Amino acid sequence: MADLPALLLASLQPTTRKQAETNLNAVSVQPGFLSHLLRLVLEPSQDRAVRLAGGVYLKNISKHRWEEDVQPLAEQDKAALRSELVPAMLALSSPADKSIRAQVAESVSLIAELDFPQKWENLIDQLVASFSPTDYNINIGVLETAHSIFCKWRAHVRSDDLFTEINLVLKTFVKPFLQLFRQTATLLKDPSTNPSLTTPLSNYTLLAQAMVLLNDIFYDFTCHDLPPDIEDAHAEFFAPGTGWFQLFLTWDSTELKGDPDDTTPSLPSQIKTGILEIAELQQSPAVESFVQSVWNLIGSNQLPGIADDNLVSQSLRFISTAIRSGQWKTLFSARETISSLGQGVVVPNVALREHDVEQFEDDPLEFIRLDLALSTTGTDTATRRQAAADVLQALVGSGFEAETTEIVGTWIGTGLSEYESNKAENWKAKDSAVYLLTALATRGSTSQHGVTSTNSLVDVVKFFSDHVFQDLQAAQGTVHPILQVDAIRFLLTFRNQLTKPQLLSVLPLLAQHLRSTNYVTYTYAAITIDRILSIKQGNQLIFAQADIHDIAANLVDTLLTRLESAGTAEKVAENDYLMKCVMRVIVTARQTLIPTFETILTRLVAILGLISKNPSNPRFDQFIFESISGLMRFVVSGNVSTLPTFEQALFGPFTIILQQDVDQYIPYIFQVLAQMLEFHTTDVPEQYRSLLPFLLTPAVWQQKGSIPGLVKLLKAYLARDSAGMFAAGQVASVLAVVQQRLIPSKLNDAWGFELLQSVVLNTKPDQLKQYFKAVVMTLLTRMQTSKTDKYVHLFTKFFLFTLAINVDGLSPDYVIGTIEEIQPGLWSQILITFIVPQIPKMPPRERKLTVVGATRLLTQSNLMTQQPSAAAWPPTFGSLVKLFREPQYLTNSKTDEDPHAGLTEIDFEEQTAGYQAAYSRLAASETPEADPVDYVRDPQQFLGQELVQLSKRHGQGVKAMIEAAPDVGPFIQALASAGYVL
Repeated sequence: MADLPALLLASLQPTTRKQAETNLNAVSVQPGFLSHLLRLVLEPSQDRAVRLAGGVYLKNISKHRWEEDVQPLAEQDKAALRSELVPAMLALSSPADKSIRAQVAESVSLIAELDFPQKWENLIDQLVASFSPTDYNINIGVLETAHSIFCKWRAHVRSDDLFTEINLVLKTFVKPFLQLFRQTATLLKDPSTNPSLTTPLSNYTLLAQAMVLLNDIFYDFTCHDLPPDIEDAHAEFFAPGTGWFQLFLTWDSTELKGDPDDTTPSLPSQIKTGILEIAELQQSPAVESFVQSVWNLIGSNQLPGIADDNLVSQSLRFISTAIRSGQWKTLFSARETISSLGQGVVVPNVALREHDVEQFEDDPLEFIRLDLALSTTGTDTATRRQAAADVLQALVGSGFEAETTEIVGTWIGTGLSEYESNKAENWKAKDSAVYLLTALATRGSTSQHGVTSTNSLVDVVKFFSDHVFQDLQAAQGTVHPILQVDAIRFLLTFRNQLTKPQLLSVLPLLAQHLRSTNYVTYTYAAITIDRILSIKQGNQLIFAQADIHDIAANLVDTLLTRLESAGTAEKVAENDYLMKCVMRVIVTARQTLIPTFETILTRLVAILGLISKNPSNPRFDQFIFESISGLMRFVVSGNVSTLPTFEQALFGPFTIILQQDVDQYIPYIFQVLAQMLEFHTTDVPEQYRSLLPFLLTPAVWQQKGSIPGLVKLLKAYLARDSAGMFAAGQVASVLAVVQQRLIPSKLNDAWGFELLQSVVLNTKPDQLKQYFKAVVMTLLTRMQTSKTDKYVHLFTKFFLFTLAINVDGLSPDYVIGTIEEIQPGLWSQILITFIVPQIPKMPPRERKLTVVGATRLLTQSNLMTQQPSAAAWPPTFGSLVKLFREPQYLTNSKTDEDPHAGLTEIDFEEQTAGYQAAYSRLAASETPEADPVDYVRDPQQFLGQELVQLSKRHGQGVKAMIEAAPDVGPFIQALASAGYVL
């Protein structure tokens, strides 16, 4: 491990990163590595870059490998690291080590989420023992660590386990926490009480930083319920005029205010923001005094600076929540209150500031990101405008619709009149008017679907026709570009309120805006086209290929031209909204693009080649691969002779990406290769065959995100050439992957079973025989060493699948006989212990398979009618009969469904994870799973027929076994009524 610093430094360089990471991975399994790495991070004499890289690597191990099954970390090493982490945090308490401490704190948080309290019982004791009455550098380190552990509670659903953990923490932590809170608050309010802690300014600043964290932890402790100690001290914190939170809302420290031009929130601003988050959560009886404090704080636009945006947004969210709670109707229902609330708080914060206009021009992507962000509690992305609009929506949704609509309507009219009097100078007045109208009209909305319900007193379509449409159709340069963006955004927001013919009529205008020279204008046009084409009624998309037949090719051409003109890889990839629109047009246009597909494919591949040199945006990558996959899906299904064109265009770039090990793209490439191979219905062409040895090397399976795509690809190989693979020894290699890499892993066991089922389905039973016993032993070993509910289900499904499929030579006795070779009587143990209890729990989509598998087991096996297996026959039959209580789940899937329906079920808004996501699946490459038991049309009829045949072979013995089965009498009578008399 002596070369660890050099490896960490090499991991920071693009040219040496890959090899360094491989070497680090190899070193990391050595005993004592974790403690050695932490000591390196703590060593002040080491290069700072090495220490920071070590902290990041430690965090990544904690995140991705702490519970790894395949290459597990040694328990003694994990225990040693746990004992060293809190002291390490304290050792890094110097302000100079803040960035390194943040990485170690994240490691503590990640490990605590998995190991606390069961394996890390003394964690909270360690933290409490570390508090210092005088050293606030140390206190900040402790509080940061504590908050990183406790903040996870905010997102958790209430449960007994959660409250057990919270109570365990409170028992030790809450009293020292309250004591530190009181000491810190007293010192901040009156620095003279202990000058040694409040001077110089750096010490006073530490107190304020600690108070920010104390507020965060107060929120953590109260996010689900009020702990008794905090409830007892409620007045101390919330009492009007005297409570700590009330006092700090009016507190100001000139020393801590910072530079007026600074965009970072000052510490007093952060403290007040935290208090208002707590006040919003609690909605205590002191709300009225908090509302007055907020009014004094932000009324009449007293905090116009960017640094106070979070504070103003949170203040407005607090007011919205108070209105929606319904507890303060008397406070908010008065007409004067609504009017002054709007005039003093809403209107000033809806108006565009110079900063917003500058951002529109100089940082357009950030402007778009913030503009699209939803105003939700606890997010720091909601803008002042959104938070102000939310106050109006709260009033409209809380029974004050008429008064709010009338009052706001007057302001909107004033703004429009100002604009008409001088369009060049007063364009901001119209911008505010349109924004206010949007807020006033919206009763319910989601980012995916736009406005879902509107204020019945506002005629959205009329306002669009009278005031907005003129800006939508205006030539570029004739109105301010922000007003054109407002018009496009209005269309985006209220797309569900317009009819399909109305939407079709504006699509050409949006297509025209794609050619605008203004970044925000053409990007918003792309976003709106994408969302319009995604509109559903029921579960059906309302736009089909016929609707965009005439404009699809031009839309794709314009969008790709816009992307290509960006220049560098980073600039091309930054605007994923354009790429997403390309994808949406392709999957909507379908076969419409056949005449131009070669040009589109060439351009997509060129863009992919450019961005693969420096992948920088996971969303863009997802959408470009969806575009390629979607184009191939519809073009090849419309004309299969186009497949070689795709293969010729893609194999070269894909090979380069695989050779260069661009790990961000490899999961996508395997899925697209599988998609192409699936179009070959009978054989495996040579270019695919030559790739297979590479796919079976252990290194390829190291990246977790590649595994689903690899499984899909290997299934395609097995379905087309299992005989050739067997002859080449590649079936054995596939099974080695299943046994060594997939089944032992809790994360990947489902993929292991999926691949194993494909081997069983496609390999001749006499060829499979030599491997089957070892496979079963692997499955049983995993069951013995780390059984989970998920694994029991997958294990059961595998055996039922193997019993159910109609493969010549693969009989139930083939399965039972192999298992009995391992140990006599083992099959009946497996059946009674795992399979029989699981059968009634199988999910609806797997019940037909379950019935067919269990039926064949009971009726087509000689060994099941002989001891020891015969003893398991009645309970198995009883378990099977339970499935017929819900016969609707036993029918065949509808064959007339759109095979491409799955495409519309994927919500691409969910694809927000970064490159470390476990798996980014390509919706366009997915095909409906074939029914493995489609040879059975009616499962009950199948069971009846098979039981009659069994009865003929074994006579009274069958009747006795049926009678021994629990609760099957009514079902047997139903079978007899249907003509199946036993």
